[in-house]
Amino acid sequence: MSDDCCGPVATKAPPAPVIEDPCCGTTAAAAPSDVLEVEQPTPWWRDSSLALPLSAGLLWVTGLVLGWVGLEVVALIAHVLALAAGAWTFVPGTLRRLVQGQGRGRLGVGLLMTIAALGAVLLGHVGEAAALAFLFSLAEALEDRSMDRAKQGLRSLLALIPETARVSRAAGPEIIPAVELRADDLLLLGAGDRVATDGVIVSGRSWLDTSAITGESIPVEVGPGDAVHAGSLNGSGALTLRATSDGRDNSLTQIVRLVDQAHAAKGERARLADRIARPLVPVVLVVSALVALFGVLTGDPGLWIERALVVLVAASPCAMAIAVPVTVISSIGSASRLGVVIKSGVAVEQLGTIRTVALDKTGTLTRNQPRVVEVITVDGRRREEILALAAALEATSSHPLATAVLAAAEATEGAAAEAVEVQEAPGHGITGLVAGREIRVGSPRWVAPGALTGRTEAMAARGMSLIVVEEDGLVIGALGVRDELRLDAAEMVAALHAQGIRTVMLTGDNALTARAIAEEAGIDEVHAEQLPGDKAAHIRRLSAEAPTAMVGDGINDAPALASATVGIAIGVTGAAAAVESADVVFTGTELRQLPAALAHARRGRRIMTGNIALALAIIVVLFPLALFGVLGLAAVVLIHEVAEIVVIANGMRAARLRGVTA
Repeated sequence: MSDDCCGPVATKAPPAPVIEDPCCGTTAAAAPSDVLEVEQPTPWWRDSSLALPLSAGLLWVTGLVLGWVGLEVVALIAHVLALAAGAWTFVPGTLRRLVQGQGRGRLGVGLLMTIAALGAVLLGHVGEAAALAFLFSLAEALEDRSMDRAKQGLRSLLALIPETARVSRAAGPEIIPAVELRADDLLLLGAGDRVATDGVIVSGRSWLDTSAITGESIPVEVGPGDAVHAGSLNGSGALTLRATSDGRDNSLTQIVRLVDQAHAAKGERARLADRIARPLVPVVLVVSALVALFGVLTGDPGLWIERALVVLVAASPCAMAIAVPVTVISSIGSASRLGVVIKSGVAVEQLGTIRTVALDKTGTLTRNQPRVVEVITVDGRRREEILALAAALEATSSHPLATAVLAAAEATEGAAAEAVEVQEAPGHGITGLVAGREIRVGSPRWVAPGALTGRTEAMAARGMSLIVVEEDGLVIGALGVRDELRLDAAEMVAALHAQGIRTVMLTGDNALTARAIAEEAGIDEVHAEQLPGDKAAHIRRLSAEAPTAMVGDGINDAPALASATVGIAIGVTGAAAAVESADVVFTGTELRQLPAALAHARRGRRIMTGNIALALAIIVVLFPLALFGVLGLAAVVLIHEVAEIVVIANGMRAARLRGVTA
């Protein structure tokens, strides 16, 4: 349920996404700008949302005590006041939605509670109506508070941004509010300072503790030219940074915005709960009306109308409506502490079903720091010449291997070459003109190595990626580039296998190189020389066999990420297209986050399943007991609302990371 179940909701500045609430209608989610405010948790005794429910409870108990001592009139007044206090939290909103939603089927649990309370009063059970209003309003308030606490874990990330920053000005250093930082400002960072916004180091060397942002426990050494993320903690060195983003719009605030909006998307189990809860509301109303009609026809309307009201309360799907949302928000919030950003409730649930993990090679399993380790040429051509021609074309490319080629060319004494009419064929290579000669640079499957085939195969067998250089239709050389396996790659694969998860490598690299890397990592199944469309096709096939996650970081991984049951992007080094296509983003680069995230999601899914089962059991058990008069209104209200609180508490368990480490 949401604030809509309890009465008016204070809306914030548009635009804000609208969340469909199966229980009570719609509610406005926080606008993206809202998450820039860091909210401190309010102690329960100062929480205004609990004031009316607690007052209703106190008045209800007071009425019971007064009734026991024989002060019936005063007890009745106390119960009337308790009913008014509790009902004020949900009746006005219920009536407003009923009027506004005519013709659109906006029937919510609040309507059932309103009818039940009104009927109890008409039957003379004011005390029981007060109990219903008290317990329902309390459950609503506790749910809202628990949801706020779950989301607070996300918002607290903003506390990692300092309130002020020291910047370099013409007149000297100046301290300004962090929110006033602008791109290109020079930040002066001392020992122990936190980085106020994203930037690039201009001068100085130090190490940064990024554990709060990325989940990586090992400090990172940084120096001139290195990128620094907001919220990182500086070590002992002094640094000068050039800001690359504003103080209110950096990588950390973007992560918080992304995760804070995640509760707007509901998972598969949430939709299941919706499908059960939404039709259940009108069904309960119809059944209750039939029970009352039976009483009228049999000549005992008082008894059966009362039972109709009890049935109305017993079959209310409140617990069903809240069975999943608290768990989803708790899971998403705690996952952020692992350095894992889960974009939606759908992703939370589907992540818990994964049985196959497909991994890209370059930049995912490897360090994404490729370097040219070998250059071969045909007779009569020099190494420096081959590097210069390759670098001339690769200068315009965004491919990870292009950087290695450029670095190798700069390290030689060969003359720099300039290419024109450069065109890139995605997944193949690049063509262009250098000094009037047509040059093609690309993979062996696009530019056949020809006479160099034997030597290139030997290079590939040693784990090198190959770049073949062709001039005017003739192969003149090839470059061997190697990107070392990440230190934690084999550990990650072993952890996945221990969880019973199948691993597959999908890479655009040649088969020999791919098999060499896969063998080192412990991956058994390899599909090499895959174009972006091929990767997506493989992912669709794997997903048809079992829920499959695709892990990648490149633009060529975007189709596969979007096709997977769950797409997982390596966010720090990943291309924007990959991050946008993914359902889950790792803010760090440690691959051991993956098995930890999967274990965490499976636990959250188990909690969701238990909550739905419990919510269904409440309805199944209470409905016949209410229908046949075994339980009265007071007993049904008590059992129903206590069980609802249990569902909320169970969902909050998903916030714990006990036994889950990144």
